[in-house]
Amino acid sequence: MDRFNIIFVASEVVPYAKTGGLADVAGALPKELANFGHKVSVVMPRYRQIQAGRLLFSDLHVPVDYTVKQARVFVDDSAIAPVYFIDAPEYFHRDKLYDEPDDALRFALFGRAALELAKRLGECPSIVHCNDWMTGFIPLYLKRIYQREPFFADTSTLFTIHNLAFHGFFDAGWLPRLGLSYDVYATEGGIEFYGKASMLKAGIVFSDMISTVSKRYAQEIQTEEYGFKLEGLLRSRSDCLVGILNGVDYDEWSPQTDRFIAARYGPENLEGKRACKADLLRYFGLPEEAGRPIVGSISRLTDQKGFDLIMEIAGRMMEAGIYFVLLGSGDKKYESFFQALKDRYSNYVGVYIGFNNELAHKIEAGADMFLMPSRFEPCGLNQIYSLKYGTVPIVRGTGGLDDTIQNFDRLTRQGNGFKFYQYSAEKLLEKVYEALLLYKAEPDLWRALMLNGMREDFSWSASARQYVQLYRQMARRAIAAD
Repeated sequence: MDRFNIIFVASEVVPYAKTGGLADVAGALPKELANFGHKVSVVMPRYRQIQAGRLLFSDLHVPVDYTVKQARVFVDDSAIAPVYFIDAPEYFHRDKLYDEPDDALRFALFGRAALELAKRLGECPSIVHCNDWMTGFIPLYLKRIYQREPFFADTSTLFTIHNLAFHGFFDAGWLPRLGLSYDVYATEGGIEFYGKASMLKAGIVFSDMISTVSKRYAQEIQTEEYGFKLEGLLRSRSDCLVGILNGVDYDEWSPQTDRFIAARYGPENLEGKRACKADLLRYFGLPEEAGRPIVGSISRLTDQKGFDLIMEIAGRMMEAGIYFVLLGSGDKKYESFFQALKDRYSNYVGVYIGFNNELAHKIEAGADMFLMPSRFEPCGLNQIYSLKYGTVPIVRGTGGLDDTIQNFDRLTRQGNGFKFYQYSAEKLLEKVYEALLLYKAEPDLWRALMLNGMREDFSWSASARQYVQLYRQMARRAIAAD
């Protein structure tokens, strides 16, 4: 078997820092690749809150901002895939991970530091696996600054798009401070995007291969509806674009081992789910009513996640006889709306604004249905978690939601959830009603539906094998190019 030396670069990695699903991927995929026998080194910034790791060296020289900065490197090598932290307090000891005025400079330093670290570690990387706009400069630097360095002669770059909606825009006036000439912006095939420069576009243009986090999303982003005005560029690189569905970490997300839930259970014995449901109601101070299902949601409260649809039908859902529990934060209009919904239906609605990992586990285990009607969804993880917990997903058929959820067929007993396609509150409500009818009127069929989901396997093993196949394809392309 080919053995690859992989430098996996991400701006957030579980358990060290997280704002979204990227961190989950960066925490799980490298371990699975390492389990297959590949050498994997993870590189991320050392944010202020990170205390892990031991000092490896204190003199990593990083050319940026008209000078050579000196960064420290820490390493946590307690796991099979060691994590290296780029410590540059001037750039990363901030109150938030992103959305800073100097993000271009911050992540330019990070990208160059990752490449300088690879040189310092001494073994030529077969693959530099980049993730989202924060790492978009890396393929650009390799093509324009490091192209004549023998050390990187056999290195290929993979750029994974976790969400095309986020570009990492910056003003082209920053280019000299990043060590880049103006031609990477202004020429055809450059990183200009409607008058701004885009770190995301840099990754797309200069990487050897591009991947997204589901097959359906790889198709969608080549269309006007989902392409965020990059669809033409992505279509032009379609021969280098693949979709690989994210896996999930069942060590963390399984009702058979979950340390956060009231009772453990599995497909062979569902009794524990009743205890988890009662525990969830107690958490929110809601009275128990036998036969009333719990509909749960865990999400950023944004338009992308379909909360405009939920807001439109919330009253009718409640009148249909449900509990509704929500964990998340985001747009103030949604936070205010759901707080008002809680006030109106005080015995049947629970709302937690913010992030609470323990509560997320309790909702997955205690809810009967999980609502995820996203406008677009590159992969999605909560619908996959829900399947394992016997919590039936109700989703819109887009991106990874379409790849993972199949409509339940009462006659064949096949399928694992409820899915609609048209972005419409009425279509969502139809599926909610369909789910409620099955739950209340046909418990045997509902049990079969639950078990279908619980027996699905979306572990990282299958996804990691697809990445290895992609790495092999990249290696063959590199040999052919030589």
